[in-house]
Amino acid sequence: MSAPEDASGAKGVLVVIARGKRYALPLDHVIETMRPLPIEPMVNAAPYVLGVSIIRGLPVPVVDLGGLLASSGAQSRAGLARIVMVRAGARHVALAVESVLGVRRLEAGSLHDLPPLLRASAPKSIAALGVPDRELVAVLDGGCLVPDEVWENGLASG
Repeated sequence: MSAPEDASGAKGVLVVIARGKRYALPLDHVIETMRPLPIEPMVNAAPYVLGVSIIRGLPVPVVDLGGLLASSGAQSRAGLARIVMVRAGARHVALAVESVLGVRRLEAGSLHDLPPLLRASAPKSIAALGVPDRELVAVLDGGCLVPDEVWENGLASG
C-alpha cells in the first residue's frame, strides 16, 4: 500500500462508502472530492463505467466504485452522492460513491494482508484489510483501481 505514513507508521486514507461497504483510498492518490457532475454515457463501456464528466476542463471517466469492486454492474446514479477524483497510475479517474466519511489514520497494526483464501477471488485493487473502529475496511491500491482493459477502450484522461 502506498499511503503516506506518519512517524508512528499510521497511514492516511480517505474512507468512503460504496454499495454499503467501507473502502479506504490512500491520501496520496486522492485529488479532491466533489458533488456529482453531469455524466455523458459511453457506448460499449464496462458496466461499472458510468461515463465521462468534464472536470476542471478535462474529460474524466466516472466509475461506480461499488460496481467495479463487486463485479455486479453499475448502480443507479441516484444512490451516488459524491465523486472522489483519484490518481490511478498516471491517469485520473472519478470514483462515484454513496458517501465520504472523511480522512482517517489507519494504524499499521490494524492493517492485514488478504487471507490466502481471498487473494484469488478479490479484485487486485484491494491491497489490505483494516479493522479500525471494529468496522471492516478494504484498503485500496489507487494505482491499479481501474483494469487496463477499461483504459484501452479510450476512456483515459490526463
